Amino acid sequence: MAEAARLRDALSRPADASSDFDLNPAIQLPPGRVLRPAAVLVAVWGDRLLLTKRSSRLKHHPGQIAFPGGKLDATDPSLEAAALRETREEVGLPEDRVEIWGRLPTHETVTGFMVTPILGQITADFRPIPEAGEVDEVFTVPLAHVLNPASYVIERRRWRGEWRRYYAVPYGPYYIWGATARILRGLAERVAR
Repeated sequence: MAEAARLRDALSRPADASSDFDLNPAIQLPPGRVLRPAAVLVAVWGDRLLLTKRSSRLKHHPGQIAFPGGKLDATDPSLEAAALRETREEVGLPEDRVEIWGRLPTHETVTGFMVTPILGQITADFRPIPEAGEVDEVFTVPLAHVLNPASYVIERRRWRGEWRRYYAVPYGPYYIWGATARILRGLAERVAR
């Protein structure tokens, strides 16, 4: 698959960390802030990318499109292990059906996490099973769409009384934005180099 080769090749190219504040340089971040470690799985499935729609009942980011993943637990031996565990819990993907390709640059979120995206390939078929308390839907989008920098737009909305700009990469009925879109935009830029 040509897209997989392009992604693996992109891992060898330099890239900078990103944040939810990239497009908002006027926002002053508090010095000495402590960020909680988290990991997400950027899972390639054939020529598509696996994503979730978070449950509308969640306290944080309800209904948003996200990679499967979550915070690093004390029992997780690595960020890769955390991403795989969370993915199994959220969508039912067994850890042994994922080949890890590497880490993407970290991403700081407005909610105080330092997220490490783990890029990998789903190596065997599986039937996604959304965890009812966390995930409303599991779906895929074409890699060609999210790896094309022209697919991205910059939009804005009010956040804590101020206008905040962010990346979005809409696809059909799915509005992919915020941290998920920013991580994908960084990957698309690396692939395009």
